[in-house]
Amino acid sequence: MEDQIVSANPVLEAYGNAKTTRNNNSSRFGKFIRIHFSDRFAIAGADIESYLLEKSRITFQQPAERNYHIFYQLLSGAYPDLIKQLLLEQDPGKYFHINQGMLTIDGVDDQSEMRDTQKAFDILNFSKVIIVLS
Repeated sequence: MEDQIVSANPVLEAYGNAKTTRNNNSSRFGKFIRIHFSDRFAIAGADIESYLLEKSRITFQQPAERNYHIFYQLLSGAYPDLIKQLLLEQDPGKYFHINQGMLTIDGVDDQSEMRDTQKAFDILNFSKVIIVLS
């Protein structure tokens, strides 16, 4: 249970963080994590609420910004079969909604980040199909 709670963070960051002019990994949403304990003070569960997702970033970015990290992670080549399954091309420059700003961030390895995101999905018991449809 503890591993699952911690593993939610890479997923939330991939889907909710983006590069802005001020920060390479800026959270574009808020999150509230409520942890539930048993009568013996062991973790019994948790729920996470997110709010204020910056939806405008999906369709437009400034030149020095970047869309949500998940788009670049998916196209990074970490999972070439997934790119083929989604009928995508690996080059993010070909997609208008993610190519208006920067395609890469200095010091950020999107392939490695995608593997971390996938590992988190595995720990959270998401199936590959659910990830694709998310």
